[in-house]
Order: sequence, then structure tokens, then C-alpha cells
Amino acid sequence: MLLKLRTLKAKLTASALAMSLLIPTVNACTRLVYLGADHQVITARSMDWKTDVGTNLWIFPRGMQRSGEAGANSLHWTSKYGSVIATGYDISTTDGMNEAGLVANVLWLVESQYPEHGDNKPGLTIAAWAQYVLDNFSTVQQAVDALRQQPFTIVTDNVPGEERLATLHLAISDASGDSAIVEYIDGKQVIHHSRSYQVMTNSPTFDKQLAMEEYWKEVGGTVMLPGTNRAADRFARASFYVNAIPKTESAVEAVASTFSVIRNVSVPYGISTPDQPNISSTRWRTVADQKRRLYFFESALTPNVFWTDLNKIDFSAATGKVMKLDLGPNQTHIYSGMANASYKEATPFKFLGR
Repeated sequence: MLLKLRTLKAKLTASALAMSLLIPTVNACTRLVYLGADHQVITARSMDWKTDVGTNLWIFPRGMQRSGEAGANSLHWTSKYGSVIATGYDISTTDGMNEAGLVANVLWLVESQYPEHGDNKPGLTIAAWAQYVLDNFSTVQQAVDALRQQPFTIVTDNVPGEERLATLHLAISDASGDSAIVEYIDGKQVIHHSRSYQVMTNSPTFDKQLAMEEYWKEVGGTVMLPGTNRAADRFARASFYVNAIPKTESAVEAVASTFSVIRNVSVPYGISTPDQPNISSTRWRTVADQKRRLYFFESALTPNVFWTDLNKIDFSAATGKVMKLDLGPNQTHIYSGMANASYKEATPFKFLGR
């Protein structure tokens, strides 16, 4: 027994050293998908950022005319599906669910390198990457089939208030439980597509995250789990807990369990690590119930969870309206229960672009 413990300790020490070398400075977020009983699928994400990310919730109907906001050679499309989304700075879609139950989440990935935007393909601002998917597809398979054709070039820009380019990867999940992760590595699109890809954090790239998952499966989550706020540790905890929680037929319990997992991998509010500027506080969390079409939101600074019921929204192109739910500075406006009635008609924001 003593020999086994020593061997495990040696493995863990070596793994920790390897992961510390692999993971560069990034801002942190986590995304996970719960696959429950009775066809329940729930996607959760945390938004971790060092300052207020200026998030509000928006309702977009079908039939909206969109621009890739990449200059003269921009992608253009008309939205086929309505959606409820969470913005970053009201210039980008960071998270959301469409009326078909498709969820898109963008998270930071410092290793991202996008191809040069030339004349051969229209450009799509990175700020509208998630919205393009929500507007056009109802399933992950549809999205993957279209994205593999590479119909556009992602065009990135500086993060508001900072002198660094946005470097993101995209997670997609649908109401069947299918998932895909889309990254741009060394200027080339890489798509990982499988129902088993339930968790995504930040660095390293997703292929290395899968390798870490295999390591922690061998150790076993009931024996030991890493507890820091680093991306690799959050990935290990989320991967274990999202499959350890009960596969209940109760939708209320399933949502509660999923919330408990995304809270477990959140970064405490106000935490500061002087020698690790990559550790950022969790600002807010979303939980998308893709079977019931409910989009839950929880701010780190308010005591209430509230939700938007997509079943009670007019998404039609003829009569549907663009609506905004103002969350206030640091998302401190308090809402409770179903918040549909609190949305106000608004002019659509413009995606960050050229």
C-alpha cells in the first residue's frame, strides 16, 4: 500500500510539473455539458475575467441581416434561428442558446492563431463567431459540416481596454447531447467532434486537455482531484463531477446539480494572485437547459438565479423584436424567477469590427 501511495505521489508531482510548463498566462473560463436521464442535456459555463465584462442579455429574432464586420470583404447572412445571448461589452456574443436548443460558448485560448484575411474568403469578426453558429444551425452536426468547408476567415481584434488580440476557441452543444470544439492552431482550423467532449477550459489546446482527462481517469476522482484555479485543474474537476452527479429524471434536480458543478470550478470573487495574473474572478455563470429551452443566469454579485424561457418568446421574423435585459455594472441589477417580462425593446448592438 505504501509503495502504491509513493508511486501515485510521484505521478502526480510529474503531472503537475508537466502541466505547469504547458499552460501559459490566460484568462479563465469553464464550459461543461451534463447528459442526464430522460434526454436531459444541460450546458453550463463560467465567465472569468479580471474586470467587468459589461455583459447584458439580448433576444434576437429570426430574419436579422448580419455582417461579419471585417471590412469590404465581409461575410453576410440572414439569421434562420432566434436566440438568447450574453454579450461581452455589448460588442460580442460570448454565450447563448437558440430556439432549437443549440448552445455556443467562446472561451479564451492563448494558443489561437487565425489565418490572414485576404480576398479569397469573406471575413467574420471573432466577436460574431458564436452568433453565426446560433443564427444558422440547429444541431452540432450541421454546424460541423458547414464549418469544415471553412466559408469564412476569422478576423480578430483587440480586447476592449487592452492592447492584446482576442484569442478564443468555440464550444458547441445541441439538444441531443452532441458536442464540438473548434480551435485555430497555427493558422488552421481544428474541429474536435464527439458527444464525449463534455468539458472545455482554456489552455492547453483541446487535444492536450483530452490527454489530461485520461490521466485523471486513471487516478480516479474519488482518490484525488486537483484543487487550484488553473485551467488544467478545473478541467479535471469538471470532467469528474459532471459525470458523477446523479442522472436524475427530475429537471429541477438536474439543473441544480449542473449549477453545483460549474460553481465548483468557478474562481472565488475578488481573488488575487500577484505572481499569477491569469487567475481571474468568476463574473457570472449560465446554465442552458436544452430540453426545456430555459436559459439561466447567475451573477457573482447578486443572490438570485433567474432565467429566460425561450418557449415564451416571439422569434418570428415578422413580429419578433430585438430585446435587451440590462444587467447593470458588474451584473448587479437584481432579477428573480422568469425574467422575460423585464426585457426591453432595443436597437441591436454592433459587433466589434472594422
